[in-house]
Amino acid sequence: MSQKLKQDIHIGHNIRKLRKQAHLTQEQVTAHLQLRGIEISRSSYSQIECGTYNIRISELVALAELFQVDYNAFFENIEI
Repeated sequence: MSQKLKQDIHIGHNIRKLRKQAHLTQEQVTAHLQLRGIEISRSSYSQIECGTYNIRISELVALAELFQVDYNAFFENIEI
């Protein structure tokens, strides 16, 4: 009997929404993150938005500062 693993909850769609509200491209976001000492490529950032890359806490902190939002904004409309 095979068992399917439940995919973990991801917040990528909320991160994409916040980026677009800030009128930033993925390239601009990764440049800001790199200036904050976060080593991330545009490809890895894209994977965060797609939900295929697990975001690190340091990245989440930097994104909250960049988008000027409370952490709750990342978790809006998330179903458990």
